[in-house]
Amino acid sequence: MDRRNFSRALAFATFAAVPAASLKNTFSQERPRSKAPEAGALQVGMLLYPELTLIDLIGPQTVLAARSDIHLIWKTKDLIYSDRGIGIKPNATLDDCPRDLDVLFVPGGPGMVPVMRDKPVLDFLADRGQRARYVTSVCTGALVLGAAGLLKGYRATTHWAARDVLPVFGAEPVKQRVVVDRNRITGGGVTAGLDFGYVLLAALRGEKAAKVMQLLMEYDPQPPFNAGSPENAGPEITALALNTLAPLQKETRATIASIMKG
Repeated sequence: MDRRNFSRALAFATFAAVPAASLKNTFSQERPRSKAPEAGALQVGMLLYPELTLIDLIGPQTVLAARSDIHLIWKTKDLIYSDRGIGIKPNATLDDCPRDLDVLFVPGGPGMVPVMRDKPVLDFLADRGQRARYVTSVCTGALVLGAAGLLKGYRATTHWAARDVLPVFGAEPVKQRVVVDRNRITGGGVTAGLDFGYVLLAALRGEKAAKVMQLLMEYDPQPPFNAGSPENAGPEITALALNTLAPLQKETRATIASIMKG
């Protein structure tokens, strides 16, 4: 079986394993600030931008793709490149993305710094975000949501090295891998995108659908090292990581200071 057919089989199996009545009950739940239909494909808008971190996008996209219309959004439909040089093709623009989305999603990555200053993109996020059923992010995508005014008054998380700047945008930082506050769902750094995806899928389709997808994806993490957080990694490894991040952190904080000055 080739990769494409495997993906199709995975998508089918996810929902074949969930009784139709369960899906109907999920769709009949109240959708806050949404005009989406009661049944059918979910409308998922995922912002792209040059130098995004690909795993921030691909993890949630893989989890959510079954029975969803995934809109990969940027200013044009021209090929863009991730922070590791992998090309991604948008299939929607800011103008032709559906107005009413079940999910509005922003990934993180070093390219988020110019996006935080990009008025057309921020205006797009603010517009879609006021109607979306869920407004979401992974990693430093939360900073983009913050710059668009979408996290004010909400609890949220982001990459551990950027969590301290969330209050600048009126958000309450929370040290958790995934944070749910009303219709805002934010994930921590990079690999937290999978955890985030399952939490969001459970909210959209029900816990059983999320569990089936987790099993199909064999998400059973057993990391080779206990170094996935500053607390576990210890001061020496944390210092090395921060040194690697220093240029991006400096640019991010300078950008935020500029935004705050108006």
